[in-house]
Amino acid sequence: NYAVATGLLLYAGITDWLDGFLAHKYQMTSILGTILDPAADKALVGTLVITLTIQRLLPFLLAIVIVGCDLLLSLSAFYIRHTSLPLPVSTPHHPHVSSTQLDGHRKTFQRYWDFLIPSAEVRPTTISKVNTALQLVLMGSTTISPLLPGMAVGFGLYLEYLQWTVAMTTIWSGLSYIFLKDAIHILSNAHQLRGPLSSL
Repeated sequence: NYAVATGLLLYAGITDWLDGFLAHKYQMTSILGTILDPAADKALVGTLVITLTIQRLLPFLLAIVIVGCDLLLSLSAFYIRHTSLPLPVSTPHHPHVSSTQLDGHRKTFQRYWDFLIPSAEVRPTTISKVNTALQLVLMGSTTISPLLPGMAVGFGLYLEYLQWTVAMTTIWSGLSYIFLKDAIHILSNAHQLRGPLSSL
């Protein structure tokens, strides 16, 4: 049901914008939010891309570009989290335990997913914000396209140009996280990453 899908997508877009607006207006931003907010956007776009591609409304190659870039960025984020997770120097019950003795416990599953132990802050690049907006516009336009049969020719041309634009901005956005040093801020000074991956 494309009408229902369009309505739900519009609702998701409005609530996402409202969430970001209120967070910035009332200074309610958090490190966890810098991770979850783009992750939620990627999950929404990824779900729509796969669904619309199955319905043959999106080109398969474009889906590969979008999902592939998101997958690579997600894997990089997991790697950065694993590498930058700070070492527990001591505990209240064992204050004299050395960091070397605790090294084996620093990368446990529980600590990895404990966001009260922040290790990196995601700083979305300008092109990534533009790319996310364009991706959502493309998803919305594609979702509503079956409801506009009378505008098939003109709307189809618009979608084709938009698809090419999104393909380019998606690649550009992914590269920006590799080459821009301020995209990811490592909070732990003890575990600085080296090389190009430090900017993913």
